[in-house]
Amino acid sequence: MIHQVNWLGLWTLYMKEVRRFFKVQTQTIWAPAITTLLFLVIFTVAMGRGGREVLGVNFATFVAPGLIVMGMMQNAFQNASFSFLAGKIQGTIIDYLMPPLSEGELMLAMTAAAVTRAVLVGLAVSLAMLLWPGVSLTVVHPWAVVWFGLMGSVFLALLGLLTSIWAEKFDHNAAVTNFVIAPLSLLSGTFYVIDNLAPAFQTVSRANPFFYVISGFRFGFLGRSDIGSTNAAVLHGAIGLGVLNAALAAVTYAVLRSGWRLKN
Repeated sequence: MIHQVNWLGLWTLYMKEVRRFFKVQTQTIWAPAITTLLFLVIFTVAMGRGGREVLGVNFATFVAPGLIVMGMMQNAFQNASFSFLAGKIQGTIIDYLMPPLSEGELMLAMTAAAVTRAVLVGLAVSLAMLLWPGVSLTVVHPWAVVWFGLMGSVFLALLGLLTSIWAEKFDHNAAVTNFVIAPLSLLSGTFYVIDNLAPAFQTVSRANPFFYVISGFRFGFLGRSDIGSTNAAVLHGAIGLGVLNAALAAVTYAVLRSGWRLKN
């Protein structure tokens, strides 16, 4: 008997999604770690010479947390944006829609699997970062590392799920990745502090949710951030990110419940 929550079905779908990406872990977990490490090497060599410091630390230590959470977010999006789309293309979408799972349970399982991949990628990237000389990943505020890491991953997982529902072919998914996710990631303060930008571009950066994820995650390691001059500003960013995720979850749930592009 299924009463309120189908825990067995939810766990089964979650494990199915985890095993799917774990079977090809070289591609889904370790490859992003190597790619992100290359970003660190290139930008450190290009911009970190001469003992350059940003926010009171060397450039490699400054840029490492942003690269870690950027890798987490991008892989959360990739994982969540694949399943429904592959099901529609391969004709196996019915395997997601027919089991006795509610829309909320379906969304929760898919999002949790994407966040699991993001966390594993984050750990792999962190391990790779430690191989590069000059990088220090000492945690100053653990709550910020956990909160912004998870909230950033959930944010991109929900966006990926919406993209998977909307897309009808892999080109659509690639378009969102190349023209939305990648620019927002790279222009979010990963490699710089926004105080160096003109006032107009600072305003644009503060309208980018990726900026708060990356700066807040970096705050967890460095104890400093360009979100604001006080810890309260970082806390406000954390609360705002939680509210944004709640709103996005409500939209995703409503779209799933409507069956748009899934049941027609």
